[in-house]
Amino acid sequence: MQDTRTPLSTWFWGAYLMTTQTPGISSVQFQRQLELKRNQTAFMMLHKLRAGMVRPDRDKIGKEWPVEIDECYVGGATRGEGKGVHHKSLVVGAVEFRTKQPPKDSVARKKWMKLPPRKKIYAGRLRLQVVPDHRMDMLTEFVTENVAPKATIMSDGWQGYNELMKLGYKHKSLIMNGDPQNAEDHLPMIHVIISNLKTWLLGTHHGRIEPQHLQAYLNEYVFRFNRRFYPMNSFNSVLGLAAKSVFPTYEQLYSGAWEHPGGCPNIEFR
Repeated sequence: MQDTRTPLSTWFWGAYLMTTQTPGISSVQFQRQLELKRNQTAFMMLHKLRAGMVRPDRDKIGKEWPVEIDECYVGGATRGEGKGVHHKSLVVGAVEFRTKQPPKDSVARKKWMKLPPRKKIYAGRLRLQVVPDHRMDMLTEFVTENVAPKATIMSDGWQGYNELMKLGYKHKSLIMNGDPQNAEDHLPMIHVIISNLKTWLLGTHHGRIEPQHLQAYLNEYVFRFNRRFYPMNSFNSVLGLAAKSVFPTYEQLYSGAWEHPGGCPNIEFR
């Protein structure tokens, strides 16, 4: 925010809009709301705010709860390149699997006991990262950087997670065999989160995400998701983190030289 031509009041309004709108905000809508002359200014402001959405010393997840891990491809349909979807990016995610505490009231507790198992769980803290491929070293590095040592990890049967037990993690894997029920029973949270992520990217941002900037959008999604129970605290959080963050310059952002916080280092985009 320092040494910019944009007034400080505009930055505060921009941070408020970005953190309090439940579905987020696109650069076009951001420009319109703040009455900015150029869309490039809106784009830069949003990315500078996203750079402040990752706490440098954030804790690793899974210290008290099991962690679900899975990967997905994020991308959009392209024209003139044949059938199918091209230029997808591989994203790996990890989320805590938490169990709700039963009510203390005896009557409410009896009603709670009758609920189906799906109603008694919820998602805890989330981590998302763009990775170059499914290699074991890439997935293992993501786990060691984001998940607490000795945590319980649940994943599908992909061989890229085979080394986790040697690293001290309690690894529970299950081969899905294309059965939706297996996914629902073994990984109930991460699949819903991935589905919501894709919906958010296609809805708010119309799927127009450059691969080199995808990590920034993942950071925003994680920031918003981890604070969903306290949405009004998000505004204070982003201002506090922004005061300690380093922001990209216009040249770094548009050249692709800027490495977004929380991303996989030295990843190349084409």
